[in-house]
Amino acid sequence: MLHPLDNLLREDRIPHIWCSGCGIGIGLNAFLRAIQRSGLSTDKIAVVSGIGCTGRIAGYVNLDSFHTTHGRAIPFATGLKLARPDLKVIVFSGDGDLFAIGGNHFIHAARRNVDITVICVNNFNYGMTGGQTAPSTPLKARTGTSPYGNQEPPFNLAYLAAGSGAVFVSRWTVAEPRKLENSIIKAINKKGFSFVEVVSPCPTLYGRMNKYASSLDMLREYQKNTVINEKVNLKDAQLELGGKIILGDFVDNIYQESALSKKPGEQITHEEKKKIETY
Repeated sequence: MLHPLDNLLREDRIPHIWCSGCGIGIGLNAFLRAIQRSGLSTDKIAVVSGIGCTGRIAGYVNLDSFHTTHGRAIPFATGLKLARPDLKVIVFSGDGDLFAIGGNHFIHAARRNVDITVICVNNFNYGMTGGQTAPSTPLKARTGTSPYGNQEPPFNLAYLAAGSGAVFVSRWTVAEPRKLENSIIKAINKKGFSFVEVVSPCPTLYGRMNKYASSLDMLREYQKNTVINEKVNLKDAQLELGGKIILGDFVDNIYQESALSKKPGEQITHEEKKKIETY
């Protein structure tokens, strides 16, 4: 019996590499259902990922996809969008790949309002390479390189995206798959730089290091601590170990085309010229 998403998966690449209880599969399911509901032609979608557990998604989807080098998914996606502006380019990768070695690429793509969607699965550690501390690891959380608790303040990914200029910013956990699916639809149908953070359990490494008995325990904590507040000041929406998880579609702005995006030979107005001179 066929699964409703079989046509969007490369069955020859299954079974996947993800651990039992990992939330990436739920995120992938929400993404593929969003593709189905979006009305987009699969011939007009390209998925780009970097290195890491989440980065393996590019190899499992039956779409034009590119598994790039560590931290370089966004510049690759930017080049693809410039070469093929007719495509819907979606970056799907992890918190380490996008916000550590790929951090500057994220900031500047958002600043330039590149017309791509970035979906980030945030599991608070480098899950593929041993569970080391990542830019998103909460204070006091234990990892393979912070056995006594992380002492470095983490990035607030949604706040960083909004502050960098993203026109759409949202955060959901994999315990809210329908809301996540709906948010991804909004993001991929939005023109401009859109960002969706997917909070996900990593039971094998992050969960074990922080005394969670199972992935289900982590999901129950998500449900227990979830607060949906789309009007929150994102500065106050930091994710803390065992703390409240503020969720929602936080930013939904109107896309404004940059004067720099004019095609060769296209007339530039006096107002646009002034923008270029002050860019």
